[in-house]
Amino acid sequence: MTTISSVNQCVATIRSIESQLSGLALNSQEVAAQRTFHDMMNTINEIKKDLQFRVNEMVLEEPQYKQS
Repeated sequence: MTTISSVNQCVATIRSIESQLSGLALNSQEVAAQRTFHDMMNTINEIKKDLQFRVNEMVLEEPQYKQS
């Protein structure tokens, strides 16, 4: 597996986690739990953005990663 494949797989996993946290926030009865899940979702979103930025950098830096 190439490095970019691993990073893309990580981004996909993080998207799944973000979605699960969103569902937990929406389904929680307690306001404190909703807030905690929402805050965690925002943190995960920032990580996802950073990883996606890195994928974009890799594509620009490494011609073999460009998709045709």
